[in-house]
Amino acid sequence: MSLEQLKKQACDAIDQMADKLINASHAIHARPEIAFEEKFAHRLLTDFVADEGLDVSRHACGLETAFIAEFGAGDAQVGIISEYDALPGIGHACGHNIIATSGLGAAMALSKLGQKLPGRVRYLGTPAEESGNGKELMARQGAFDGLDAAMMVHPAGVNLLTMPSLAVNEVRVTYTGKSAHASAMPQAGLNALDALVTAYQSIAQLRQHIAANERIHGIFNEAGLAPNIVPDRAVGTFYVRAADGMALSALKQRVKNCFEAGALAAGCEVQIDWALGDYLEIKDSWEIAARYQANAESLGRSFFPLDKMPLGSGGSTDMGNVSHRVPSIHPMIACAPAHVVIHNPEFATYAGSPSGDAAVIDGAKALAMTAIDVLGDQALRQKAHEDFAQTASFSAQSLLAAWHGEGGHGDGDVTLGGCGCC
Repeated sequence: MSLEQLKKQACDAIDQMADKLINASHAIHARPEIAFEEKFAHRLLTDFVADEGLDVSRHACGLETAFIAEFGAGDAQVGIISEYDALPGIGHACGHNIIATSGLGAAMALSKLGQKLPGRVRYLGTPAEESGNGKELMARQGAFDGLDAAMMVHPAGVNLLTMPSLAVNEVRVTYTGKSAHASAMPQAGLNALDALVTAYQSIAQLRQHIAANERIHGIFNEAGLAPNIVPDRAVGTFYVRAADGMALSALKQRVKNCFEAGALAAGCEVQIDWALGDYLEIKDSWEIAARYQANAESLGRSFFPLDKMPLGSGGSTDMGNVSHRVPSIHPMIACAPAHVVIHNPEFATYAGSPSGDAAVIDGAKALAMTAIDVLGDQALRQKAHEDFAQTASFSAQSLLAAWHGEGGHGDGDVTLGGCGCC
């Protein structure tokens, strides 16, 4: 049977389960859950997989809300990825309900090909993309080992071949000084807020001398208790972004210097806690991405030119960490008008609308067809691996620099987790 015939069978299977997929998308959309708390979505997705007769590891890689299901036979293997965490306060304003169910539909349609499937599929449920770097945590447990390719699709306001992306990490800085009466005995105090303000001003000055696609932005979490008490504790949280993992590593050192300068100026102690792992930029497998585009265009989708996107307009995603391990794609599928951007309440509305439903079905079909291309075309796999190998050394360095075992408040807590899709 030809690959085109297999693609048609997969698309037919998705049409047959369309109502179930859309209902699942709406259910996840109606019950938004933040990073590592996606218990409802996890149960819904894994029950769906089990009901299709597949074995599923429901708490994979030591994470309660991760899962993995594998099926098929042969040497070639593709990973299809679902995300399902939401944003605090604004729910699925990144449309992860669409990511969850497009991945689900693609994987289940491929499973229905049975012995005609020209390889193996690993379907991965990856929690905590928005904050927590769930894919990096899973990757360190071998979740993506041995794959020829990994793929997912992300909703947006336009169809794009990839998501323009930056590498990012989150850092929390805590200054400890000494309290005193701010009027009667100011000389007895060490002002932690002064340390944080000095660091913030130093970062503002640093912004004049960084690359156009680098970003540093942050907030004050704690800044004192009363005006007449010298603050003995001040806390700030910042995001640091750069074009790639190695550039991010260098920029983080410069930001660290600013934090230490604040402590030195105010005579305070400083604790600097980076998130456990950097979110790396996406390393695209352009050969596989071109197949995805052709498959999506066969469904009536048209793509916005990447070269028309503004410089530095990208977000960040832990799919970048996967892409530095195996050839990967992360295309964007339109579910909203072009002027409606992710991470705002209006986008959440579209993610649960008929246009969001269309993105679920088209996304599932495009992923399934692209997976068939990868599994059934040895030349495509070889070209993808050759292209990946050209920058494999850089990827290895980026992954090494990206991990901070001391991160997350210095005690391994993953709540300080970076910034996905933002």
